[in-house]
Amino acid sequence: MMRQARQPAAMARRLVQLTLDLFAPDRAAPAGNLASAAQASDSIQNMPSAQAEQAQTAIETVASPVLPPLPAFRHPRATREIVLDGRLVAYEVKRRKRRTIGFSVGSEGLAVSAPKWVPLYEIDQAVQGKSRWILKKLHETRERHRQLESARIDWQEGATFPFLGEPVRVVLDSRQLHTALEAGSASAEAARILRIKLPPDAAPGQIQLAVQAWLQQQARQLFTARLDFFAAQLGVEWRKLSLSSAATRWGSASTSGAIRLNWRLVHFSPAVVDYVVVHELSHLRFMDHGPHFWATVHGVMPNHAALRRQLKDEVIPRW
Repeated sequence: MMRQARQPAAMARRLVQLTLDLFAPDRAAPAGNLASAAQASDSIQNMPSAQAEQAQTAIETVASPVLPPLPAFRHPRATREIVLDGRLVAYEVKRRKRRTIGFSVGSEGLAVSAPKWVPLYEIDQAVQGKSRWILKKLHETRERHRQLESARIDWQEGATFPFLGEPVRVVLDSRQLHTALEAGSASAEAARILRIKLPPDAAPGQIQLAVQAWLQQQARQLFTARLDFFAAQLGVEWRKLSLSSAATRWGSASTSGAIRLNWRLVHFSPAVVDYVVVHELSHLRFMDHGPHFWATVHGVMPNHAALRRQLKDEVIPRW
């Protein structure tokens, strides 16, 4: 009985030793000698089948690479977790008065709206059924957030920001009478210089406010000129211009002829600015987004679809 009890422990020790021998360097042989590996392979082949399978499993376990964990997506108010294509997705469940299950992916992550009577396992099944779309949107949202963070400006001497699609570099100069933009050199890599009447040790908030004030001044002048130019082509009359600081809306128009344009449009190229101006002026003829409206926009700006995509996809500084 004692002998039988020792057999499993002895076999385990032999398996461990075999694994160690296989991966230990052969001190008696030169580098690159395959004798040890061959001997280990022969040893496994000479073992009984069950023992050989256990030894091979032990070797494969030791040899298997350690892979990094796949990225997880966690909603800050998550109440459920699920694995989609090897990725952990923690999502928020919202109970609503609705007939079907709805999905939304935002900056915080995945949120699922479901009727109150739907059990949780059915919600999980619905999430699994939309896994491809959900993962695509989660990856796009995470990449968009990364781009926005990379576009954040550190407001100090030498900071750069886009103006009408071209880089501008901030230079602090207390001797300046007022903020002024200098023309850049012929080199494509050289940014134009915006000289600001501030001391070299100015606080980041002061620099940001000075740049913002200058950009808003430029925006009002530019928007007024482009509104006059395209209003004549469209046969409409605008009456008032207001600058907006909306987070997501670039412009609006009212039947009274009042136009609101986001001052941050001056970060984009002049063509994109023109598209938004034409878009809002066209609303003075058609207040919806029907076929007649888009035909009006197309008549003045045939490439409006490409400019609209650029307005949506291009990343500009966060304020």
